[in-house]
Amino acid sequence: MNIMTDSRIFIDSNLWVYLFTDDDDTKSKAAKEFIVKSAESSRLVISYQVVNEVCNVLKKKKYTEPEIRCVADDLMGLCEVCGYSGEIIYQASELRGKHSISFWDSHIIASALVSQCDILASEDMQDELRIDGMSIKNVLAASL
Repeated sequence: MNIMTDSRIFIDSNLWVYLFTDDDDTKSKAAKEFIVKSAESSRLVISYQVVNEVCNVLKKKKYTEPEIRCVADDLMGLCEVCGYSGEIIYQASELRGKHSISFWDSHIIASALVSQCDILASEDMQDELRIDGMSIKNVLAASL
């Protein structure tokens, strides 16, 4: 039996896309291993932005609407979902000013911070960057 820790990991949309698609076997396997392992020991967190981004990519990959709804249900059932708020909007703006982060990435980072995550797991952000006590981890860096 695995015991949940107080650790909280925000999973960015790109990892979920690799999990649900088979465009790159190496990245899909790495994303799946990371998510499964993390779910056994930590609380997974996402935002509605993540759900929307994943669903948008799956729609472009010709998933049917019932399939997309199933994925959205799975994501929201497995993870704690961070809502969108003025706090996130303002924190994202501050992050863009301090760290030269893209608009949408700043919202992901702000959502992870507001959700009190220890780690933000992604593919396309700077590995090991620390922001306000949270570490960004490029989960797929080792699989390249």
